[in-house]
Amino acid sequence: MFKILILITIFAISAFAAGDATFEAVKRDLNIPAIIMFFIFIVGTLGITYWAARKTKSASDFYTAGGGITGFQNGLAIAGDYMSAAAFLGVSGLIYLKGYDGVIYAVSFLVGWPVILFFMAEKLRNLGKFTFADIAAYRLGQKEIRTLAAFGSLSVVILYLIAQMVGAGKLIQVLFGMEYEYAVVLVGVMMIIYVTFGGMLATTWVQIIKACLLLTGVSFMAIMVLYHFGFSFEALAVKATENHKAGESILAPGGFISDPISAISLGMALMLGTAGLPHVLMRFFTVGNAKEARKSVVYATGFVGYFWIIITIVGFGAIAFLNSADGAEYFVDGKLFGGNNMASIHLSHMLGGNAFLGFISAVAFATILAVVSGLTLAGASAISHDIYANVICNGNAKEEDEIRVSKIFVVVLGVIGVILGISFESQNIAYMVGLAFGIAASANFPILFLSIYWKGLTTRGAFLGGFIGLITAVTLVIIGPIVWVQILGNAEAIFPYKHPALFSVTIAFVGIWFFSKTDNSQRGKNEKEMFRAQNVRANTGIGSAGAIDH
Repeated sequence: MFKILILITIFAISAFAAGDATFEAVKRDLNIPAIIMFFIFIVGTLGITYWAARKTKSASDFYTAGGGITGFQNGLAIAGDYMSAAAFLGVSGLIYLKGYDGVIYAVSFLVGWPVILFFMAEKLRNLGKFTFADIAAYRLGQKEIRTLAAFGSLSVVILYLIAQMVGAGKLIQVLFGMEYEYAVVLVGVMMIIYVTFGGMLATTWVQIIKACLLLTGVSFMAIMVLYHFGFSFEALAVKATENHKAGESILAPGGFISDPISAISLGMALMLGTAGLPHVLMRFFTVGNAKEARKSVVYATGFVGYFWIIITIVGFGAIAFLNSADGAEYFVDGKLFGGNNMASIHLSHMLGGNAFLGFISAVAFATILAVVSGLTLAGASAISHDIYANVICNGNAKEEDEIRVSKIFVVVLGVIGVILGISFESQNIAYMVGLAFGIAASANFPILFLSIYWKGLTTRGAFLGGFIGLITAVTLVIIGPIVWVQILGNAEAIFPYKHPALFSVTIAFVGIWFFSKTDNSQRGKNEKEMFRAQNVRANTGIGSAGAIDH
């Protein structure tokens, strides 16, 4: 069955590449070196998936690669999860468009890692099994907490998926000349194959390989940019201000985030949301012990921090090169072909010709496929492990049934991702990920953090407060400027700010505190008493074997 799907996939890619190249043919010819590298990557990752499928036998293998990933490998994989389409294409495009504000956006993503390193990593590994809901439900009501955690995870996963789908669609549109809709469908098919057959093992190794290739490729881009300016960032910045229509204002804040409330809200979302991303949290269950979990975060922080430094150089390089006379061929009717998200892709062509464009395009596609695979696995796990196995079956589900449900929802999420990816075609993917972080910070992080550190937390408080935080975040996103005005076409937004985290996170924490403090039930008292045993296990690991045996 798997071999048949591989053949179908390769045939579909071939048909798309050969048959739909007429899209805007006058704008961009087919890039044969790029397509060859693209095919090499596809075949290679399908090979990894086939290998992983043969080794994936149990639920532990499917969800957490059997807990056999080392700290260094997991650090690379976590960095790979973070170095998504929003990071590579979206943030570089945002820097190209707005300058300094794009850099601030990039730095904000990094701030969340100390929170995970010092407050979360060890506790997650000692208390969890497959999903972060295992920690939140350790001493609280299984049905209420797992149901809420699943909805929070799905909300984050779907928004994150949209960003990756948009990035993939635009990338293949530029590379093949393929219609955007077909490109998104192709990504959806590949994602479903990776996760359904390879599980976490395939997803992890695709992430590791992708992270190495991406860091190598973007490093080369940054070196080539600086080489043209005598390795002087100051000279690069001067040239960027000369070539950008906004002039020197791109070196000052205010181009993207214009008011203090939006700035604080976005910063809060990116900082706290990092510790609430379900596909990142799942990775702490793939290592053997708490020490390896801590090492994972240290390595990931180093890789991600380095990545943001070079992305800044790439973004300003795109301004300097693409807006010059030599960059005119990359514009159609005064707009960058493929949109601002494609700035780094066009820059790679200017710096290294067709061969380097092929490499960067293949790596960018690898980035997207790896991240959407992790996202889809996290979303499907929330349904199969949290809802089906622990809510519907009260923890008595058979492993094979749980895995089957997970694979069914992989397909469902793939279809949802394709539909929404097509609907949100025009949105900046870095912004879409910012919304996902906002919901993660509002719905997932408060419950997870307080379940670990606050003795007074009860099921009633966690469920009601977390639910209010989730609903508030989702509602404010819908009635905000992007969805309410740009997507739904209304004249004016009901909620004036693009990022809701300042309001929704505050409401979530206050709601959890209030409903827990006013919970005088016997159940609530018992849950408070259970904190002592949980705290011992969280700090010592006594009684835990994580993903291998919980």
